[in-house]
Amino acid sequence: MKTLAEYLEDAAVSHGHLCAGQILGVRLAMAALERLGISDPRGADRKRLVTFVEIDRCATDAVSLVTGCRLGKRALKFRDFGKMAATFCDLTSGRSLRVSAKESSKDRARELFPHLTNKNEQQMAAYREMSDQDLFEFSWVKIEIPPEDFPGYKPPVRVVCQNCGEGVSFKREVVRDGRTLCRSCAGERYYQVL
Repeated sequence: MKTLAEYLEDAAVSHGHLCAGQILGVRLAMAALERLGISDPRGADRKRLVTFVEIDRCATDAVSLVTGCRLGKRALKFRDFGKMAATFCDLTSGRSLRVSAKESSKDRARELFPHLTNKNEQQMAAYREMSDQDLFEFSWVKIEIPPEDFPGYKPPVRVVCQNCGEGVSFKREVVRDGRTLCRSCAGERYYQVL
């Protein structure tokens, strides 16, 4: 793995700026990988890891950068819980670690850097040097990942929605009243057809 400074430099380029969320995300991912014993997540260990992120903010880009997990590779999963947290699943060992940012880390940042009046600057300075124990809660958890959610899974069957005619992969269809529907036609639509 790279050093914190190297990851932060990469994060600034990849994300477009460096902020407290980026630093927190890099630190969160590095701490998890260290505890899981994954030292080369973008190389030799790249097929070992699936990561669930719980927020769609800056930290998620940083977690992806460090782990190499991406949506397009089916190794990054998004669960919209609005929490600064992620769960790292080691597919080889079967162990999973959930790491969440402590809310108290913001207060600690103010204590450590009271001379910085900008909240983001306080947090950026503090998050670079605070211990993992001051920044994060660690919980060993169990996650059941169905085969259709694994990276590299090839769907044996692609079904067609009997309402809209669009194809559905990875067992994401819904059977309602004997009809096979996509989730949108089953009522989970996030858009409105004009």
